[in-house]
Amino acid sequence: MEEQYLSKLHPTVDYGAGVFLLIIAILTILGNSVVLATAVKRSSHLKSPELLIINLAITDLGMAISMYPLAIASAWNHAWLGGDASCVYYALMGFLFGVSSMLTLCMMAVIRFLVTNSSTSNSNTINKKAIRTLIAFIWLCSLLWAVLPLLGWGYYGPEPFGTSCTIAWSEFHNSANGFSFILSMFILCTLLPVLTILTCYLGIAWKIHKAYQEIQNFGRIPNAAKMERRLTLMAVLVSIGFLGAWTPYATVSFWSIFNSSHSLHPVVTLLPCLFAKSSTAYNPFIYYIFSKTFRREIKQMKCSCDWQVPFFNTEHSIETPMSMMWMGRENVRACPTAKANNGEASSH
Repeated sequence: MEEQYLSKLHPTVDYGAGVFLLIIAILTILGNSVVLATAVKRSSHLKSPELLIINLAITDLGMAISMYPLAIASAWNHAWLGGDASCVYYALMGFLFGVSSMLTLCMMAVIRFLVTNSSTSNSNTINKKAIRTLIAFIWLCSLLWAVLPLLGWGYYGPEPFGTSCTIAWSEFHNSANGFSFILSMFILCTLLPVLTILTCYLGIAWKIHKAYQEIQNFGRIPNAAKMERRLTLMAVLVSIGFLGAWTPYATVSFWSIFNSSHSLHPVVTLLPCLFAKSSTAYNPFIYYIFSKTFRREIKQMKCSCDWQVPFFNTEHSIETPMSMMWMGRENVRACPTAKANNGEASSH
């Protein structure tokens, strides 16, 4: 096997990385499968912006299914499996789903900004057809960026620690081709989406702040204002989870642009990569904490399966918890079928 595909880490570290990825893969597949299952169950009641949540779950699930098994097997093998072909496949999948996730988060921020700052009549123009068109654009754009290295613009290659593959960051200085691709990718797929997300949520925060100032004299905050704040907080946490998980990896990657990858210990390059992959497992837990609808659907599944183990403790949730009707044996049998929550604007 080529030296570049051999692990630069101690076998114990490789085994630990494989176990970590296995746990993340299980959490990602289970959590996002539940998100998609509840979406199918509530399909007739889904609001337009919720389609973006479904798309984000698909990207996380796709990454876990298409990438993590190969990464786990390679870590436990202490060498990358499959050579150049599997390396290109793995890097392409990572870039495809990574760009799709970033653009989905960006569009979520834009939609929330438009809904928050528009009148009711204007916000109704954001219908399911418009969101589906937007999602199609996200996937076409992501696919285009992912295949560009296959068409000769940019390169894919192994990570410095040897058992993973990604964009060949070191080519930034080695060729004009690599320089132009990485610079364009950074500006269009990273910098602009991040700035858009920050700008939208800062604008939303200011709008909500002004609205609270206007209604504070009433002595009681309307439910609509509470819901708007909750939905915004959920969207912000989803974005923070993704960006926070990927920031260390981006930092190490851009360090390798201006410095030799050998200047960093292989473990230093491995840990940010593992942390970035963990981003696929966060969102279902955020939805469960903040979404009354999603939480209710989980409880219905528990009732149907006679599952007694709580999925998550929401005693201190910002929402008023629903009646804990499934905690006892008699109450499990009496668990009612919940009606769809038409008043909630998002399945977050």
